[in-house]
Amino acid sequence: MDEFSFIRSIQPEYYQQSSLIKGIDDDAAVFRPTDRDIVTAVDTMVEGVHFSRETMEPAHIGYRVLAANLSDLAAMGSTPLFYMVSITIPPNWQQEELEVLYDGMNQLASRYKMDLIGGDTVSGRELSLTVTVIGSVPKEKARYRSVAKPGDILFVTGTLGDSRAGLEWLLNDGKGATEDITYLIERHREPTPRVEFAEQLEELERVALNDVSDGIANEANEIAEASDVDLHMDLESLPFSKQIRISYPDQYEEWGLSGGEDFELLGTVSEAEWISVKEAAERTGIPVTKIGQVNVKQGSSGVVKIYKKQQWEVLKPSGYTHLTGEGE
Repeated sequence: MDEFSFIRSIQPEYYQQSSLIKGIDDDAAVFRPTDRDIVTAVDTMVEGVHFSRETMEPAHIGYRVLAANLSDLAAMGSTPLFYMVSITIPPNWQQEELEVLYDGMNQLASRYKMDLIGGDTVSGRELSLTVTVIGSVPKEKARYRSVAKPGDILFVTGTLGDSRAGLEWLLNDGKGATEDITYLIERHREPTPRVEFAEQLEELERVALNDVSDGIANEANEIAEASDVDLHMDLESLPFSKQIRISYPDQYEEWGLSGGEDFELLGTVSEAEWISVKEAAERTGIPVTKIGQVNVKQGSSGVVKIYKKQQWEVLKPSGYTHLTGEGE
């Protein structure tokens, strides 16, 4: 595979962002910031760790790696602008497959008028994708985990556990998918980052957001720790799709808490502005559910408690831990 011909094959024919001055065809990209704050995030996915060709086609891989980054931007309340891709290519991947992988990214990027403005291409033993995204927010409107306050409402968008359920079927079944299973597979392969919903919260005075990438148990604990508060949630209030309830009646609650990769948004907002959150959900067609509340910290650090089986339990972080490679 010739590196330069590959780069030419993925170079956009035109750019969509007016702030972009120079794109891929030079040593570095150049864009001129506006009067908004710039937000950036980066994520890496490695074959055999974050995805497998047994469960995904190349287009799905490209789509999901960009979706993960867009979910981070959404959690900051950011409008997407640009992305860069650094790729490590092993010998068993052909140029045609890689072009399809980039097509998967472009499918999602086009939806948000994002421009591919650079990256790097190297060879290696396994496919690895590192995507950097750049977005913007109005000045002083970036959304942080650290702003939750006692009395706030705890909410989440969409439904939980669907991606984990789709992966379970792909790994252990793989044939004769029902309509319900097809829905879960699509939620795993082509999740929808909640960018539009987050943008609609722009006028809110204060909202804490965290994207559900590692499981709601992890994300809730991150908000509790960053804001130095306790979070209380009710298991019966958590939103689950009818598809996961029907297909995996014994596992869906666990996967909703710890499955991850749903790329929904977990957030807190004052009671006074909760109505604005619900209105944003209606405008964007994205369901939002109140699942609990923020309370004053009772111990030395913030904790999350969940009401299940008529009693309160501490909900510890759980899910995949990348540095150890273990689930908790």
